[in-house]
Amino acid sequence: MHICPLGGLGEVGKNITLYECQGDMILIDCGLVFPDSDMFGVDLVIPDFTYVLENKDRIKGIFITHGHEDHIGSLPYLLRQFNVPIYAAKLTIGLIRNKLEEHGLASSTNFVEIRPRQKVRLGCFTIEPIHVNHSIPDALAFAIECPAGIVIHTGDFKIDYTPLSGDAVTDLSTIAEYGRRGVLALLADSTNAERPGFTATEQTVAEGVRSLFARARNKRIIVATFASNIYRIQQIIDLAIESGRKVAVNGRSMVSNTEMAKELGYLHVPDTVLIDIEEVNKYPPEKVVLITTGSQGEPLSALSRMAQASHRNVKVGPGDFIIISARPIPGNEKTVTKVVNGLLALGAEVIYENMYDTHVSGHACQEEQKLMLTLAHPQYFLPVHGEFKQLKRHAETAEQLGYIPKQNIYIAENGQNLRLSRDSLTLEGTVPAGAVMVDGYGVGDVGNVVLRDRHHLSEDGIIVVTVTIDGRSSRVLAGPELVSRGFVYVRESEELMDGARAQVEMALDRALADHAHDWNSLKTRVREALSSYIYRKTKRSPMILPILMEV
Repeated sequence: MHICPLGGLGEVGKNITLYECQGDMILIDCGLVFPDSDMFGVDLVIPDFTYVLENKDRIKGIFITHGHEDHIGSLPYLLRQFNVPIYAAKLTIGLIRNKLEEHGLASSTNFVEIRPRQKVRLGCFTIEPIHVNHSIPDALAFAIECPAGIVIHTGDFKIDYTPLSGDAVTDLSTIAEYGRRGVLALLADSTNAERPGFTATEQTVAEGVRSLFARARNKRIIVATFASNIYRIQQIIDLAIESGRKVAVNGRSMVSNTEMAKELGYLHVPDTVLIDIEEVNKYPPEKVVLITTGSQGEPLSALSRMAQASHRNVKVGPGDFIIISARPIPGNEKTVTKVVNGLLALGAEVIYENMYDTHVSGHACQEEQKLMLTLAHPQYFLPVHGEFKQLKRHAETAEQLGYIPKQNIYIAENGQNLRLSRDSLTLEGTVPAGAVMVDGYGVGDVGNVVLRDRHHLSEDGIIVVTVTIDGRSSRVLAGPELVSRGFVYVRESEELMDGARAQVEMALDRALADHAHDWNSLKTRVREALSSYIYRKTKRSPMILPILMEV
């Protein structure tokens, strides 16, 4: 069989893996990653689907491990280009359907609901979903059986021995049964590979938040969390009912997800408890809990608008007790800090990051990873889902167990085409697997060149030079006019701009005297002369854009 990771290696997010055997293909997950701070203007980053689209006639279906954005977020962009059945658990389908409705694709998509231990046969593949614990219900691992052998793909998992009511413990017995039969390869979640011990149970959050509810006393409670964290939302609703408070939800994704989860039976909340966001101010502060988006400091989220005092319905002040029930995703620390500072400045009391037990990870730490490796007992091990340092640490953990030979542990890269058999694991070239940037409605039209220009503009600004030239006599008829944006304030830098204008005039005179009438040559001379002058005077290098008009 062949395994092609198309995303999720050397990064946290953008998870997508292609499996192939005897000409049949399946995909596991189809996620996105949010842009780095230096990706100016980019909204989302999705996988490169080139190889998937080249083989679309051979792909039998997409299997989704769970409903987080880094595993489902790119589905609209793939389904736009070809229709393929989606195999997922009930809640995951609900979350995907909400997302696809925004893109007008929900009605044309073929969903197949799957349940743990219910095997699905597609081509030469037999796929068995296996229940695992995570920070969202209906999380699945997959046992993928084909003529080459059995591969277990864990997805995101942890082993919680005291999960929240209504959920089961990770199905270790099924994983152990496959281990006894013989597992060819294990691909396992590496996110917490650097953390020793076990991941804390979700129950610790309930106790931590309960103590904070008691501490809030007569204040209004506002809790920010991920819109997809149905467990956390249920905990907050239960605590609100305990303390005799009404619950309002705010934020578009939070509202749509809670409505969907309630309809499907994953959220249990009496109708008498839920109130509309418009009604929040009709109740005394001590009778209200507001659950909102914005735990990552997203600029347009409800919590960010509250911090800026621009929210239409909620005015934050000294009477508010705010709990941010999520850890900042790496890269989001500054935006979260900005929101916290804004809320504190308005007089609110804010509980954030690790001040109390308000959040636990959904990913396995080292001892749980060892248990997964021991039960599956694979012949080959490929750590997945993590930055290189996490993949490396997970590989070291597997090596320390002693029964997987070092040469059978492989840290893959996105785009590698791995050929796997009972005799060997070999690399058979690479396939396209990069990052495609989404900016507004544009998908893939922002590349490295555009990003470099945006980076240049953000650091040094731009000077636009406009000149009108007589096409017959080659005389300058008008200009040069210089317009500066993001470089200097023109009215306070007249001497600099006059000097720059003189440099452009001299460069043009020299070029025209040399009979250089080629437009590209003229533009280059203007750009070089102006760039050299400005750098001498300011030690800055703004982008210079000459515009020459011929009449």
